[in-house]
Amino acid sequence: MDLDAYLARIGYAGPRAPTRDTLAGILRAQVQTIPFENLDVLLGRPIRTDADSLRRKLVHDRRGGYCFEQNHLLLYALRALGFTAEPMIARVRWQVPAGVTTGLTHMLVRVTLDDRDWLADAGMGSLSLTAPLEMRDSLQQETPHDRRRLVRRDGHFAQQVLFAGEWQDVNLFRPETAAAVDLEMGNWYSHTHPQAHFRNNLMVARATSGGRRTLFNREFTERTRDGSATKREIANADELLAVLAEHFDLPFPAGTRFGAPGAPWPA
Repeated sequence: MDLDAYLARIGYAGPRAPTRDTLAGILRAQVQTIPFENLDVLLGRPIRTDADSLRRKLVHDRRGGYCFEQNHLLLYALRALGFTAEPMIARVRWQVPAGVTTGLTHMLVRVTLDDRDWLADAGMGSLSLTAPLEMRDSLQQETPHDRRRLVRRDGHFAQQVLFAGEWQDVNLFRPETAAAVDLEMGNWYSHTHPQAHFRNNLMVARATSGGRRTLFNREFTERTRDGSATKREIANADELLAVLAEHFDLPFPAGTRFGAPGAPWPA
């Protein structure tokens, strides 16, 4: 892990001691700087999560990534800073009907500080955490962008966000260290299975100081911290490239086309 290069990439120049304030500063800086995105999946490129590959793609090449990339990068950086940090694996529950069971396709990070556990998640797209959450049952916690809580449910924690006046599930996880093989399988499924969400939709997101920006297929949304949102439809592939460059700092060569069935861009 090239720690200096990583910290320069996310624009973090604060303290490096392994404290809760440092954790909060690192997490928020990464989520506001490195965009969540699945564009390499749509370009047919493999998604690798070893430190060298992540340093090259997310740090040196100034790209983004999805949860297994974002949170592996965060995990490596936190460990390099001296934190006790472990990976966890989760089921995505955002806007999923209660009776539908989703796969173990989301990675989280657990950080232990002074005998207390904290949840960090830089890879949940439009709902990525911008502050760590203390892993305590039903404790409502303010973050710079929304209110969250963790609710115990049959040996799991359900992470919830207060959205449109209601508590809604974000993901569901056991508070235990994930096996490396489970992380590998979740990542493999997410970018190779024909029915995987990331194979069939174009998704980009990044938090800003005043809210969040998201791109889902053709729809570009800018949401403020008070919940108000403006949306517009992307007309064509060239406009998509302009939005990626202007709003997410993701420039691609002219003529680049992304093969998402959910976003059939006209020529």
